[in-house]
Amino acid sequence: MSSTSSEGSTQITLQFALDRNIDAAAQDVQTAIAAAARQLPPDMPDPPSFRKVNPADSSIIVLTLTSKTLPMPKVDEYAEDLLAERISTLAGVAQVQVFGAQKYAVRVQLDPRRLAARGLGVDEVVSAIQGGNVNLPSGTLNGTQRTFVVEANGQLQDAAAYRPLVVAYRNGAPVHLNELGHVLDSTENDKAGAWIGKDLTRGIVLGVQRQPGANTLAVVDSIKALLPELRSQLPAGLELTPVYDRSQTIRGSVNDVKLTLLLALGLVVLVIFLFLRNVRASLIPSIAIPISFAGTFVVMYLLGFSVDNLSLMALTLCVGFVVDDAIVVLENISRHLESGLSPVEATLQGTQRDRLHHRVDDDLARRGVHPRALHGRNRRAPVPRICNHRGGRDPAFGPGITDPDPGALQSDAETPDAGNGPPARIVRKGEGGLPR
Repeated sequence: MSSTSSEGSTQITLQFALDRNIDAAAQDVQTAIAAAARQLPPDMPDPPSFRKVNPADSSIIVLTLTSKTLPMPKVDEYAEDLLAERISTLAGVAQVQVFGAQKYAVRVQLDPRRLAARGLGVDEVVSAIQGGNVNLPSGTLNGTQRTFVVEANGQLQDAAAYRPLVVAYRNGAPVHLNELGHVLDSTENDKAGAWIGKDLTRGIVLGVQRQPGANTLAVVDSIKALLPELRSQLPAGLELTPVYDRSQTIRGSVNDVKLTLLLALGLVVLVIFLFLRNVRASLIPSIAIPISFAGTFVVMYLLGFSVDNLSLMALTLCVGFVVDDAIVVLENISRHLESGLSPVEATLQGTQRDRLHHRVDDDLARRGVHPRALHGRNRRAPVPRICNHRGGRDPAFGPGITDPDPGALQSDAETPDAGNGPPARIVRKGEGGLPR
């Protein structure tokens, strides 16, 4: 659990284990919120709510709502009450973030000198505003056939309704709110906003985030299909425009991979046909490549994996491996066919154990695994033994190496790897100008 608090809001992030079902976890969170609701302050403007979203994930589509004629609080009302609520009901949408919000609010700017002249404090003004802005039921009227609910409709909607509000009485005369300062129509936060486009038009930005595990392309397609209906419900003068779509890069990556696969397949078939002049041989890679990728997708589906940008990049790299292996094996079989072997013998000879080891070593080397680690070629040879008895032989150097002086022999080379480096040279002291 982690929390981020700012003026007027607190966001608590709950991170669950990967094996935890997100829907079951959401129900537990909702139950915990309901249990803690009685301990929260009763005058909270908005009750706590929760959303299923990855906090590290960015918006998959960004929409802007602008108008050159309507005031910003009216634009914000359509953005939050109509667009955000409607888009949030779509499958796969976690939340709709509103940037540059301009919620309507009545702003009262009090003059301290006017308050002091009338002997009033700010707390008295707050109490008067709270008492004058109520919407409470007063009782019922029971008739012979009907029952009516009497409601005290004292809710104030705009600044004009707040101005004549009586704050207190001084010297037998009422003190109205507009006598203590300025009362005007404004927004909750007049220190923030959103400016869109090169002409810096004021507007509201909506960022849509998807739920964990939801398909980005499917969610974006459902939102775009809903846009015509939303535009028809907006009044004249409001423009709803998508400015960012993350699905475009995903679609572009998929199209690039498709083009790469088609080009690789076409070039391989063309090159093999130009060099071998054999239609049957040219059909082999054209079948091997699609089968290889079909098998890959089947395994990914059985393991529950999905195709994303990383897997698309891996498929693009693997095209070269499949093409290279197909060409090498086919060329080797064709060479044996030209030497006079039958097709069966050429196939067995072209895919023999040494040739397969060569292909495995090559593939492992390209994947960062040294083949010597698998074939045991990194073992060092034993240190050469020098004959130290007169007329003796040492099997490490073969027969015929003798010396009358056992201490007169020395090696001027490092011990080589077995079967790789040159043999050690045996010299006598003082010959050839070599150091003693």
